[in-house]
Amino acid sequence: MTPGIAFALAAMVCYGLADLVYKRSAMSGVPPHQFMMVQTWFFLSFCTLYGAASGTLIFTAASLWGLAAGVFAFTGFYNFAQSLRLGSVSINAPIFRLSFTVTAALAVMVLGEPMNAPKALGIGLALVAVWLLLAGADAGGATARRTMAASLVRVLVATVAVGIANLLYKVGLRAGATPASLLVVQASLVVMMSTSLAGSIDGAIRPVPSTWRFAVAAATLLSTAFVTLLEGLARGEASVLVPVAQMGFVVTAVVGFVLLRERFTPRKGAGLVVALAALASLARA
Repeated sequence: MTPGIAFALAAMVCYGLADLVYKRSAMSGVPPHQFMMVQTWFFLSFCTLYGAASGTLIFTAASLWGLAAGVFAFTGFYNFAQSLRLGSVSINAPIFRLSFTVTAALAVMVLGEPMNAPKALGIGLALVAVWLLLAGADAGGATARRTMAASLVRVLVATVAVGIANLLYKVGLRAGATPASLLVVQASLVVMMSTSLAGSIDGAIRPVPSTWRFAVAAATLLSTAFVTLLEGLARGEASVLVPVAQMGFVVTAVVGFVLLRERFTPRKGAGLVVALAALASLARA
């Protein structure tokens, strides 16, 4: 079995649940910039506690890769949060998690990771699964189509940005950084970016009350997801583990169908089955 696969699977579940928190926050009318601001406060706190408790909060020059990753991660998650104000979580979350294709391609081309048959099959099946899950998205009238188009532009920007961020984590780990140091450096920058953005939009740092419960839940899930993914990347290949972790869309889609009453079709069911086959293939890569 692929080294680090257990960490990637844990990250997959947490990412999937976090996407649902993003959607619930958007449905509740929480401004995305305030949501991101409060989330990053707690994300930094949780990652710092993890590093201190594990004894791995060791800063070196390689930890500065976290700054570059932070720019792309903030761009990705902010645009994803914005996209969910207009779009369906069972559509946008699978697209967002396609960031694994960006990471896998860059890991093979830039880092020289090998491309074998099970890995190629797994990535291919994951793409098929996303296509199946996206089926039947009827935008309705012209206004609805424009709304969906705006949502899709946001989520595509988010997808590419997070794909690059995930590659930068692997680069930093290869250079000798610890997972905790990368995440704390990243989060420190993102806290400044998100707080400055919220302050410029609102004229003050004044999150609405409903922001807190969603942001704390998202920070808890995402800090766990990031820590487990980076611990996995310290042991295995980015072109395998990132695709597994980013298949959290399976969790998101299932819970979206059950709890959010989003429309379920046989084709989307087939998509979930194909996604499971992709996970099995990637685990053997």
